[in-house]
Amino acid sequence: MYTFETKVRVRYAETDQMGYVYYGNYATYYEVGRVELFRSLGFSYKALEDSGIMLPVMELRCKYLKPARYDEEITVRVHLREKPAVKIKFEYELFNPGGELINTGYTQLVFVDMKRNKPCMAPAGFLERLHTYFN
Repeated sequence: MYTFETKVRVRYAETDQMGYVYYGNYATYYEVGRVELFRSLGFSYKALEDSGIMLPVMELRCKYLKPARYDEEITVRVHLREKPAVKIKFEYELFNPGGELINTGYTQLVFVDMKRNKPCMAPAGFLERLHTYFN
């Protein structure tokens, strides 16, 4: 298993009239977690796409436990519990500044060869960087 954490500060534009994060913005926080997890492994979404592979989301689940509020610094914890293959599943836990769990969820993405527009295996270099976490 590989786990990574990053922080996101809630911006005013991400909140509703009550000062709570609008529900649709949690998917953006998940994306920040995914992108930074890749970066922590020495990869980037941009490099992946430049190499001809894209990662569309095929499934999203989000459970709201407590609201995130304007100007809070949210901790986004991302877990890869299974070794990626053609698909990759990211699990998320979001915490408020007091350490309370406020949101959980997951996304499942698929590696797609952009030239063929068909699913493909995760890049070998990416899998090699995860090798020690899944043995």
